[in-house]
Amino acid sequence: MKYIKYKSETQGGDENVFWVTMSDLLLGLVVVFLVLFVFAITGFTQTKVNEHEKQYEVTEKIAKELQKNNIKAEADKFSGTIKISDLELFALNSAELSPKGKAYMSKFVPVYLNTIMKDEKIKENITRIIIEGHTDSQTFAGAKTEEEKYYKNMDLSLRRASAVAQYIVFSKYPGKENYRSDLFKLLSVEGKGPSEPVMVNGQEDYAKSRRVELKLVFKDKSILDSIKK
Repeated sequence: MKYIKYKSETQGGDENVFWVTMSDLLLGLVVVFLVLFVFAITGFTQTKVNEHEKQYEVTEKIAKELQKNNIKAEADKFSGTIKISDLELFALNSAELSPKGKAYMSKFVPVYLNTIMKDEKIKENITRIIIEGHTDSQTFAGAKTEEEKYYKNMDLSLRRASAVAQYIVFSKYPGKENYRSDLFKLLSVEGKGPSEPVMVNGQEDYAKSRRVELKLVFKDKSILDSIKK
């Protein structure tokens, strides 16, 4: 009986040692996982920070050049976006550049593109130049249903973005021949319709909602140190 009791205690002791060891192992794995998770999140966050810094630096450079040439446009430096009011480009409900719009584009396009494309350190790190058309959310003339209203606004926004892209591709302006082939790879067109209205004090600003935006998309690697001030 003593022998049996001794074996039971020994076996129980061995089991305790085993489970303590497994607990330590599992705890170690959890710690390793948490460390790797923190590194991954930190790296992802740093990439996003670098992306926003790149957008800010380049957009600020563009904004300064536009201001220097007395070209009216709104620069959102944190998103890398240049916003142009539709009033500068189109007549009401039209997707054809007005005479005023063509005159505006003749000044805007060379300054915008030359600022980007003449600096090799910027150009080589751009993956896309997105041209987005936006409308307000008001009822579209002639639309009888919500679906028709949505489609007409979406169609108008896409055609307006395409009109801006068409001007960039087909028109002649200083510097274009130096990066003509690059434009075919970089330019893309999107119609957003009324999906991203501009809100002011909780209310939609219809005039600001009607706009064309040009956005730059960069590669992941940082170019901050190489951007010319």
